[in-house]
Amino acid sequence: MLRSVSSKRSFSVASRLFANKKHEVVVIGGGPGGYIAAIKAAQQGYDTACVEKRGRLGGTCLNVGCIPSKALLNNSQLFHQMKSDAKGRGIDIDGTVNINVANLQKHKDTVVKQLTGGIEMLFKKHKIAYYKGEGSFEDTTHVKVSPVDGLEGSVKEETVLETEKVIVATGSEVTPFPGITIDEERIISSTGALSLKEIPKRFTIIGGGIIGLEMASVYSRLGSEVTIVEFQPQIGASMDGEVAKATQKFLKKQGINFKLSTKVLSGVREGEVVNIEVEAVKDGKKEKLQADALLVAVGRRPYIKGLNAEKIGLEVDKRGRLVIDDQFNSKHPNIKVVGDVTFGPMLAHKAEEEGVAAVEYFKTGHGHVNYNNIPSVMYSHPEVAWTGQTEEQLKEANIKFKVGKFPFIANSRAKTNSDTEGFVKILIDEKTERILGAHIIGPNAGEMIAEAGLAIEYGASAEDVARVCHAHPTLSEAFKEAAMAAYDQPLNF
Repeated sequence: MLRSVSSKRSFSVASRLFANKKHEVVVIGGGPGGYIAAIKAAQQGYDTACVEKRGRLGGTCLNVGCIPSKALLNNSQLFHQMKSDAKGRGIDIDGTVNINVANLQKHKDTVVKQLTGGIEMLFKKHKIAYYKGEGSFEDTTHVKVSPVDGLEGSVKEETVLETEKVIVATGSEVTPFPGITIDEERIISSTGALSLKEIPKRFTIIGGGIIGLEMASVYSRLGSEVTIVEFQPQIGASMDGEVAKATQKFLKKQGINFKLSTKVLSGVREGEVVNIEVEAVKDGKKEKLQADALLVAVGRRPYIKGLNAEKIGLEVDKRGRLVIDDQFNSKHPNIKVVGDVTFGPMLAHKAEEEGVAAVEYFKTGHGHVNYNNIPSVMYSHPEVAWTGQTEEQLKEANIKFKVGKFPFIANSRAKTNSDTEGFVKILIDEKTERILGAHIIGPNAGEMIAEAGLAIEYGASAEDVARVCHAHPTLSEAFKEAAMAAYDQPLNF
C-alpha cells in the first residue's frame, strides 16, 4: 500500500512537469529481446510501446554485432576463396582480385539499414508506439523517456509513460580491459573492428572467444597478420574441448597465431602503433608485441546505466545482472527482464525466446525457454556450432554417455564442394540413447545445428534421427551418420 501511495505521488509530480501517455506494456530496449517482446505483446492485443535510445532498432546485434559481422565474414570468405581457391575449382580470373574496403563497409551498412528499417515497418504494422529516447523508471508503473542530444527523431521533451506492465531489455555493452584505453582507431572494441577504414598489417586480439575468433577470421582473410592472446589454455569459451582444439588447428592453418595461457599486462598507443606487453601464465615470462590495431574482445557486460533501477529497488547481482525468477519477474511482478541484462548466454536468439516467453507469462501465466538447448554458432570457416551438453559437462555431472562422430571428408556433398574440414559429434545417454548434445565443426554447421536442437527438444534418440530419411547428397547426411555412429555404426565411414 505504501508503494502504491508513493507511485501516485511521484506520478502526480511528473504529470505537472511533462506530457504523459498511457500504454498497457512498455518495453525498455529495442534489441532482439525488446523488439520481439514488443511485437509479441502487440500480437497478443496489448497496447504496446518500445523505448530505445540508439535511434535504430535491433540493438547491438543488428547495428554493431551479429549482422554487420556476418556481412564481413561472408564477404571476406568470398574474397579469400576467389583469391586462393578459384583456380582449383576450374575458375580462371583475369587480373588480380582486390578488396575495396570502402565498398565492403558500404555493403555492410546497407544490410544493417535495411534490417533495422524492417523492424520499424513491423512496429508500424503492429501499431507499436516507438519512443526514441532514454528510458528510466519513475516508479514501478511509470517510465520516463528522456531526449537524447543529437539523435534524429528523439522525443523533444521528457515524457512519462504510465503502464501496467514493463519488460526490461536493455542489453549489454563491451567489457573494458583494465588499464587499456579504447579510442576506436588503433585500440578498438568489437564495434570499432566492424568499421575499420583500412586493413591493419599487424592485428592483435585480446580474447579467444567467439567475437575475437570471428574478427580474426575476417582480417586474416583480408591480409592482416593476426595474433590472438588468450588467458585460458583453450580458445572458444564454452565449446566442447575436442571441438575447440580442432578449431584452433584449422584457424592456425589459415595463418592465425595463438598465444594461449597468456596474460596481457598493458596496451598503449604510441602514434600509429600499439605497444603490448604480455606475460606467460605458467612461468611469468614477459614478451613485447607491436600491432597496427589492437582489438579488446574480452566479453560483454549487462547494461543498466540510466535505467534508474535502484529507485524502484531492482536487485543486481555481483556480475551486474538484474535478478529475476524463473518467470523473468524482478522483485516487482509487473516488471520482467530478458536478454543480456540478466542471466544466461548473451545471444540474440536467447533474448528473442525470452521476449516471447515473458509476454506469454503476462498473458497466460505460461511460457517456455529451454536453457539446456540454446544453440551457439561461430561463423568462422569452417563454421562451429553446438547445442546441449559438452563432454566436459557430462563428465562433471557423472552422466554416462556414448559418442558418435562422422567426418565431412566422408560426406559426398562436402567432397563435391571441396569443403571437407571438420566433423559432426553427437553425445547420447549410454542407456536410453537419447541425444544429450551435438557439436559440429564444418560447412553449414550453423544451419545444421537446428536439427540437433529439434531432436533434443523432443527427446529424440540417436536412432530416431538416423531412421529419418535425409536427402542425398547433402551435408545433413553427416548428422545422420554421426547419429548412427553413436548407437551402432556409420554406413559411409
